[in-house]
Amino acid sequence: MSEKASKRLMPSDIRAMKGKTPIVSLSLYTAPQARLAAPYCDFLLVGDSVGMVLYGMDSTLGVSLDMMIEHGKAVRRGAPGSCVIVDLPFGTYEASPEQAFASAARVMAETGAHGVKIEGGVAMAATVEFLARRGIPVMGHVGLLPQAVNVAGGFRAHGRDSSEASRIHEDALAIDEAGAFAMVIEGVVEELARRITKEVNVPTIGIGASPACDGQILVADDAVGLFAAFKPRFVKRFAELSPSVETAFAAYQSEVQARTFPAMEHCFGVKQSAT
Repeated sequence: MSEKASKRLMPSDIRAMKGKTPIVSLSLYTAPQARLAAPYCDFLLVGDSVGMVLYGMDSTLGVSLDMMIEHGKAVRRGAPGSCVIVDLPFGTYEASPEQAFASAARVMAETGAHGVKIEGGVAMAATVEFLARRGIPVMGHVGLLPQAVNVAGGFRAHGRDSSEASRIHEDALAIDEAGAFAMVIEGVVEELARRITKEVNVPTIGIGASPACDGQILVADDAVGLFAAFKPRFVKRFAELSPSVETAFAAYQSEVQARTFPAMEHCFGVKQSAT
């Protein structure tokens, strides 16, 4: 078990890890997941990907603030000693810095999370600064923005052409300057992610980006092979649990239908025979 579980890292500690030992994180949504992952992660992200992974949505757009708060509570219960960051979902922060503050304040007050993550670059820089100046640690998110997938033309690699690469680069610099303590770089070409990592002052957390990033994040269900809807190129499955789970469910069905489960040992009020 990792020594990281002995001391909670705060957003300021994550920021100080820039250029040092790679930062480890997973995006997850439940107390059991959090309990298992906490010893091996520097921070846990309650991602709005919960909509697709747990609720079967086609995108993250249908995720509500209430949903994020409930899953944030669950993760905090499962990993009370971990740094927990919660995504602000679509429609809860884009209208104004004031809207973002109201949403972020509610998330932090109701979940006990240590910061929030918002998507966007130049357009969100003023909001990041507004939140940071009011005591809310913000993790940025540039490159592929799942909440803007309809505008971006679907889930694809970003930064292949010079104009798009320039925009993403400007986004990263703006979020850095605005006061974010770290930023996720998602779904961008490797060279661009490497360049951004060298130029910004805060840690970059890569997902489909570059090994040169200051840290990496994956969706926990992707990492262990439980989310089988599709497998992005950037995902490595460190386990394949889906076949084992399916085998267990099939065995359960068989024993129930054969009336071998439950056995007397699983029933109350039945004396166990002496051996």
